[in-house]
Amino acid sequence: MVNDNTGDVDRAWDLMKKIGFAMLVTRDGDKLRARPMSAFLDRDANTIFFLTDARRHKDEEIARHPSVNLSFADASSQKYVSLTGSAVVSNDRAKITELFSTPAKAWWDSAEDPNIRVLKITPDDAEFWDSPGTVISYVKMAAAAVTNTRPDLGANRKVSL
Repeated sequence: MVNDNTGDVDRAWDLMKKIGFAMLVTRDGDKLRARPMSAFLDRDANTIFFLTDARRHKDEEIARHPSVNLSFADASSQKYVSLTGSAVVSNDRAKITELFSTPAKAWWDSAEDPNIRVLKITPDDAEFWDSPGTVISYVKMAAAAVTNTRPDLGANRKVSL
């Protein structure tokens, strides 16, 4: 069941922004492929952008199967977001220039590199887990094991985006 609570939607976007990196999961025939990518969030446009390289196979995978998953994880603070959505690859040079930043220089010399593409994800829904942190979670799990109860490890919500 999807929770349409505005606060939960805000929290999902806040967690994605704070984490910043996502594992992009695409379909390659019968197999799923995942790779880490740096996310650029535009909440007002309900869009997540990535810079990608035309010489890689994810563009072809997305053309065949545009449904993707993004998995954001901050294991040190026990905060996670899993998002499903639709992906489109474009050669929008203005958007590439806008998104090009210092981390992108690890992959390309400049925003003018003809191999750079924009990957645009339009989210459908997300699920997040927002724990109070590793130490507190372990203490709560230990207490629950001793008292034979279930621990309260924070919020877990499904939201439409």
